[in-house]
Amino acid sequence: MSGINLITRRALILTVVALFLATSTQAYHTGIGGDPEGKGNVALSGCTCHAEEPDNSVTVLLDFVPYHYEAGKTYELTLQLIGGAEIGGEQTGGFAMKVSIGTLAPGIGSETDVQNWEEESDSLTHTNSGSKTDDRTWNLAWTAPETGTGPAEFWIAGNTVNGDEIPSELDRWNRLTLTIGEGEDNGGTRTVFSGNGEITPPAPAETHVDLHHMGAALRAHWLGLLGFFAVIIVIIFCGFFLRYGFSANYTGRSNLLRLRIKHERRGDQI
Repeated sequence: MSGINLITRRALILTVVALFLATSTQAYHTGIGGDPEGKGNVALSGCTCHAEEPDNSVTVLLDFVPYHYEAGKTYELTLQLIGGAEIGGEQTGGFAMKVSIGTLAPGIGSETDVQNWEEESDSLTHTNSGSKTDDRTWNLAWTAPETGTGPAEFWIAGNTVNGDEIPSELDRWNRLTLTIGEGEDNGGTRTVFSGNGEITPPAPAETHVDLHHMGAALRAHWLGLLGFFAVIIVIIFCGFFLRYGFSANYTGRSNLLRLRIKHERRGDQI
């Protein structure tokens, strides 16, 4: 019995150790919020479980931000992470977001990629499928508060990962904070971002462009080339005609043309 109890005890210890290692090394690919590291809300403190300090190689960009908000109006915003860690696995990145006033919700097209953290209306984060986006882009909606509430403050922490599911210095993250004041909304929007702003466009997939994609069919292409060469031939012909057809020194002209030239000369002498 003592041998069985010893084996059971060892198995239990190994199970606990395995669970501890799994929870300590796996990234929060199902979303993150609150204060998981004991350093304050993650949207404000950042993703310190991946790296201690933020990295300006990560550009956290929030698009379609109004200059002023109208009370009770819902604004569709787009959050994107650019740069940072190279994508090398299934997971690409995630974010944690918190707002001082108003409510947050998934935006159009991101209903399965974005969620409220623990059903808190002022906190937003990615889902499991949202951590696998190819372009690290999420749509979200913010509903402004009632009149007289004052300016709204946003805190965002964006994390780019290499996909190995192990938080480390190989991952890169950055923060973005912004304020939207209450006032008249004229419909104008702006883009707010943090980081070094060194955004490199993706390399082209192909080095040539198909004529069909340019809106020109192959037959129209060849007809255009034939028309071009026809114009060149006409210009050359006209040049030779003007050069030799009316030249008095050209011996190959007709007798009628020679007589006409002679007659005109004699007429000039009168």
